[in-house]
Amino acid sequence: MPYALCALALCVTGNANAGETLDKVDQADLNDLVANGQCNAAFLQAFEAGDELSEFDFTFYQGVGANIGEGRRFTRFPRADLDGDHEWATHFPKREGGANATSCISCHSAPFANGAGGVAMNVVLDPDHTGDPSQYLERNTTSLFALSIPQRLAEEMSVELSLQREDARQLACSKGAATVGLVAKEVGFGTLSLTRTNTEPCEVETDTSQLAGIDADLVVRPFGWKGNHTTIRSFSRDAAHNELGLQATELVGAQDGDYDGVIHELSVGDVTALTLYMAALERPVSTVELAEFGLFDLTDVKSAAIAAGEHLFTTAGCNSCHVPSMTVANPTFSEPSGVAGYADILFPDGSNPGAHGLGSDTAITFDMRLDVPNNQVLLEDGGVYHLGALETDAKGNGRARWFSDFKRHDMGPALSDPSNPLGVGAAMFLTRSLAGVGSTGPWLHDGRATTLDEAILAHGGDAAASRHAYATMSEADAARIMTYLESLILFSADDAH
Repeated sequence: MPYALCALALCVTGNANAGETLDKVDQADLNDLVANGQCNAAFLQAFEAGDELSEFDFTFYQGVGANIGEGRRFTRFPRADLDGDHEWATHFPKREGGANATSCISCHSAPFANGAGGVAMNVVLDPDHTGDPSQYLERNTTSLFALSIPQRLAEEMSVELSLQREDARQLACSKGAATVGLVAKEVGFGTLSLTRTNTEPCEVETDTSQLAGIDADLVVRPFGWKGNHTTIRSFSRDAAHNELGLQATELVGAQDGDYDGVIHELSVGDVTALTLYMAALERPVSTVELAEFGLFDLTDVKSAAIAAGEHLFTTAGCNSCHVPSMTVANPTFSEPSGVAGYADILFPDGSNPGAHGLGSDTAITFDMRLDVPNNQVLLEDGGVYHLGALETDAKGNGRARWFSDFKRHDMGPALSDPSNPLGVGAAMFLTRSLAGVGSTGPWLHDGRATTLDEAILAHGGDAAASRHAYATMSEADAARIMTYLESLILFSADDAH
């Protein structure tokens, strides 16, 4: 269904004050604003509430932490051995790790709030409750900036793929069989083969064995190291449960799934606010872009090295997975989404989102090109450069520099997980975005790479050819690629003043 468009006035939010109390966001209040034509106000109210939620240092009064056992509320490593009444192993939904933090920004903090995290912030997971450290998964903390970009790109790619599948179904119905190569935003996802099994009505059997980097439902999942979360909302409520021990009402209903004595730890409105906040955070930038507006000193020599490194990045084939740029056809982000597969039909607790006031008729939207509140930079001529917003091309279309193809790839045995709890393959990982990569070390899924050079040389599997091309370059050319990658940074206009 079409999105409602809302224009947003210039607004920059301040820092949240993490006091001892925090009012829950009421979804009904946000809905009332939308229903009364105040979509801008609903978006800003949700964004500011999400800002406060992300910085708030939660206490046991709000339900942070969990009943781990042994008198603990927090743990840095999984405790499947604690399987007594109400202890770690008995929590629902099934606990993967933690709880291990009291605020979002205590982990997402580098180089500033909402960023990535060092190895000290790694989380250790035991999804299968093996209790065996050799099977544990370790995950590095990624940044939270501009998450509307990957979700909107994934939504549009999924729509393209579903239309191609439907065209193939109709062809199979008329011809008896059809095979289609799936391509979305110039990224190939393998092939589907369909065979007609009944004529009236037409029924087809679909062979998905030749798909590449995507699930059989053809829904692109842009979040999580394994590409296992479809939406910001899903990602955030899962992280709140596992890392903070904050269980959203939509996750467990009016139950105390972590047995800490508190229910309704995050309201539906809270999760909406966090979703819109992360969606509308400022995008990563480059030092080249900053230099154009006098925000970064870039010498001619350094500029030439960056351009050469970008060319070598392409020559080595790195851009085949880390696709530098994609067009966003519809730059309006909506929560909940109007795209099939990107809005909960039922919440994880089994309830209908509409019963909690979350529905398409009161969806909160914002234009990614115009409405992002942060990093609106005042220029010397008195104008304002919307540095935090989605870039546009000459035709005004959204241009996303996200450096991912949104596919899962085999990264080779050296990077393989010790176990495969999600069933997507122990060595399969979603192509990580390189947006802001110059600011977000250490690198790779467990933070093992302390330099970008190490990260590239650890690539294998589908990336083996590109890794070899890089490894056999001259030191000077390899250094140019490093210079290019280091130019892709996170930037805060507030910190620059």
